[in-house]
Amino acid sequence: MSGGRDTRWARLALLALAAAVLVPLVAAGLRSVLWALAGLAGPALAAAGLWWTLAHTGAVRALGVLVSVAAPLAVLALYAANGLLLPACLSLGLWVLAVAAARIALTPSGGAGTRGRDRSPAQPPRNAWIVMNCRSGGGKVARFHLAERARAAGARVVLLEPERHQDVAELARRAVADGADLLGVAGGDGTQALVAEVAARHDLPFLVIPAGTRNHFALDLGLDRENPAAALDALTDGYEIRVDLGFAADRVFVNNASFGTYAAVVSDPGYRDRKLRTVLQTMPGLLTGDDAPRLRMRSGRRHFDGLQALLVSNNPYRRAADASRPGRRECLDSGRLGVVCVRVGSTAQAARLVRGARSPGLTRLTADRVVVEADAATVPAGVDGEHAVLPAPVVCRIAPGALRVRLPRHCPGAPVNRPSADWPRVVRLALRTGTAPGGVSGAGGPAARRGPSCHSRR
Repeated sequence: MSGGRDTRWARLALLALAAAVLVPLVAAGLRSVLWALAGLAGPALAAAGLWWTLAHTGAVRALGVLVSVAAPLAVLALYAANGLLLPACLSLGLWVLAVAAARIALTPSGGAGTRGRDRSPAQPPRNAWIVMNCRSGGGKVARFHLAERARAAGARVVLLEPERHQDVAELARRAVADGADLLGVAGGDGTQALVAEVAARHDLPFLVIPAGTRNHFALDLGLDRENPAAALDALTDGYEIRVDLGFAADRVFVNNASFGTYAAVVSDPGYRDRKLRTVLQTMPGLLTGDDAPRLRMRSGRRHFDGLQALLVSNNPYRRAADASRPGRRECLDSGRLGVVCVRVGSTAQAARLVRGARSPGLTRLTADRVVVEADAATVPAGVDGEHAVLPAPVVCRIAPGALRVRLPRHCPGAPVNRPSADWPRVVRLALRTGTAPGGVSGAGGPAARRGPSCHSRR
């Protein structure tokens, strides 16, 4: 992206931002400030109602459902009755346009999906071994004929049989003993992590075939999740990158390890079949009852007590919530863990969660090592979505560049992950009169310059 185009996007962002402020001022004058406060009260009351719904039962839960639904509707009705609904919607739309234009303006030149990757061909494997979970993703292995295509490419395929309990990690270790020079998985993230640990220990290439339900690891690698068969092209026309691996005690995770409330819900036997019912049944005890988890976490000199939920990720997630691409990571080779701590003990603290990262109940940081402590001998955890019980204290660490990943040379690449709107930089960019070669230096900070994959560092 040229510097001139960056400047135009920055100016559009400022114009849209100014219009978003002017529209309510023209419609309601100085009273627009009061109306804005009323608009903010709606989401805060909805968050409080959600807290009552999850943390209580009986009449309090019913009241929480009522408040969480009625509060936003009441704000909309109030705006409509005073002729402000259209100006409010227009102002909100302009604000969204301003943020989008600012993020585009700050995106480094050349995009981020493939930037910095060395796509020189890797030597095709002579004895590739791939395990496939036939039940993952609603039967993607059969639907995309993955076993047949893998065998046609010369790979040895092992199908997991639903009626038998098979130790996937042990199968991978046997494959290595039999001379496998590439290990692959067609399945979900939990299965990917089990085989990735074996591949990393023996420094073998690892092939990711996104045949699971969500496949967050494949998403951040830039693979096509809608066409898992395309990943098999890496067997004949692929290239390699190195990515980090996370460890929770001795368990590898490619995405994250969660502790506290979510991990306790996942451990419930009924969760897989009745998710919503299980959440509503277990949450009151986990949030306010005697069973409420109270975790401690320390990283370096920082200590956090009384945590209800803790998420430790293999490289930081970009935002706690990203409407366009939820759960995305900037890169997979920063050598840092992402940490999200949640501590909510009252209705007021739940309401303040609408402030996002500025809420006192939500803390985000990065580290290369964190220690999770509890008042029990063991800690329930969700490791890449799979239930585990780990001995306390749990040491979480990251192994930089531990895993060699084989990717198809013509894979789509990770979508551009645009930086957050940094308004002082947007203003400086909009006031520029010349065009600097190569775009804006440092427009999005170090993380933005790297893009979603930081392979240019290696």
